[in-house]
Amino acid sequence: MTMSRGDTTAAAVVRMQGVTIDFPGVKALDAVDFRLLPGEIHALMGENGAGKSTLIKVLTGVYDPDAGTITVDGVEQRFTGPRQAQDAGISTVYQEVNLCPNLTVAENILLGREPRRFGRIDYRAMKRRAAELLGQLDLTVDPGSTLGAHPIAVQQLVAIARATAISARVLILDEPTSSLDADEVAELFRVMRGLRDGGTAILFVSHFLDQVYAVSDRMTVLRNGRLVGEYPTAEMNRVQLVAAMLGHELDVLEEIGESAAETTPATDQPVLSARGLGRKPKLAPVDLDVHRGEVVGLAGLLGSGRTELARLLFGADRASSGKVSVNGSTDSMRSPRAAIAKGLAFSSEDRKGEGIIGDLSVRENLVLALQARRGFARPLSRKTKDDLVDRYMEALDIRPRNPGIPVKNLSGGNQQKVLLARWLITEPQLFILDEPTRGIDVGAKAQIQRLVTDLAKDGMGVVFISAELDEVARISDRIAVLRDGTCVAQVGSDRSVGELTALIAAGGDQ
Repeated sequence: MTMSRGDTTAAAVVRMQGVTIDFPGVKALDAVDFRLLPGEIHALMGENGAGKSTLIKVLTGVYDPDAGTITVDGVEQRFTGPRQAQDAGISTVYQEVNLCPNLTVAENILLGREPRRFGRIDYRAMKRRAAELLGQLDLTVDPGSTLGAHPIAVQQLVAIARATAISARVLILDEPTSSLDADEVAELFRVMRGLRDGGTAILFVSHFLDQVYAVSDRMTVLRNGRLVGEYPTAEMNRVQLVAAMLGHELDVLEEIGESAAETTPATDQPVLSARGLGRKPKLAPVDLDVHRGEVVGLAGLLGSGRTELARLLFGADRASSGKVSVNGSTDSMRSPRAAIAKGLAFSSEDRKGEGIIGDLSVRENLVLALQARRGFARPLSRKTKDDLVDRYMEALDIRPRNPGIPVKNLSGGNQQKVLLARWLITEPQLFILDEPTRGIDVGAKAQIQRLVTDLAKDGMGVVFISAELDEVARISDRIAVLRDGTCVAQVGSDRSVGELTALIAAGGDQ
């Protein structure tokens, strides 16, 4: 018998008390208490760097806390690794699905627990058992099909089915919706609610407030490694939630709307002009101008050609047609080195793969682009580095304010700020930003949005890409709408999100 979702007096399946963990120069968790009840979906909320990931890693045995206790089903535990946590009934599904795409769905679900007959794997029994587990979640997936042939959404549901195979009492879903469309999110939520109603305790981590309110029963808010509070979702409105997550920084969200509204008139001479720029077969020829003091947004669905256009503008990919000129220059710009020399900067959507160098310090990451432009035969002095690093860490509020630590130890939002600061140090004329706010918390997102509008006020040209149409509409002066590799419209900032959506769907101006 499951508890009523309004009943918070039930015995907690997980209770963490006084959990503390220190990293060099950073107190990641400071005496945090947390409880998870059976038969509930519990959202874990907070900014990047608030301690969410650290708390999960303590609960799953990745980190051993410096202080505090963990109790599961009334028994105190001291996990020395993820396997012990799994044996205690705690299973995790991560944003990047951690399964084997070359194996079948059934093999993934029962990997390490395959049914055997006469000492050999019984594949028929394995398919039957996998089908039963998929059926319990009302999933119509062929257990004999190769996992990698399915979209990410189905792979995540298979990962959940794997968790049910070990009779998990606790299911942790860490940013499971970041790569899903609306229909896939709805299917995931259906499965989550079914598991919850069956008594499973679900810990849900997401940056999407709409989704948190749509599916969670309670929430816990962390800030700067400390517990802010635990609240029933129905009793915590969005303004209160944002205030709890941000504390005194709530004014950032209020200011961003005003900042974006105060646009600077663009100059007549475009800082960048593209004519017939395309790359077969992914992007049809595009004409695009970006003026000084102007934010040009690129809007469209995943695969519409936004990133392809950004990379062509920066010379990161070779165009099959057209040309790009900077300040009227007709010189060829066929490489990122040439683009940087002309005053362009580009922040890739792949923050980890094409941005930060995790094992280098924050200081070394910050000065990398400037040093590359100067050439490594002319190294920056230590004083110059320190002056630049201090100035830009302060200007972009990079936390913790310790330039000597590896950048991989920073939260996602602060890593993104390091990338932005790296390019701003070069004082570019035009900044191309591809998904600079993806996967970061609402506070860091608002700070970056305000930074973009401030850069435009100071005369910089900006190309801004985001999957969130309201974000593009809010801060752009003009918007280029792309669909299936074609620029279908270029419109002013007066277009609503609904109108932009209609343009993307219809593929033409209205």
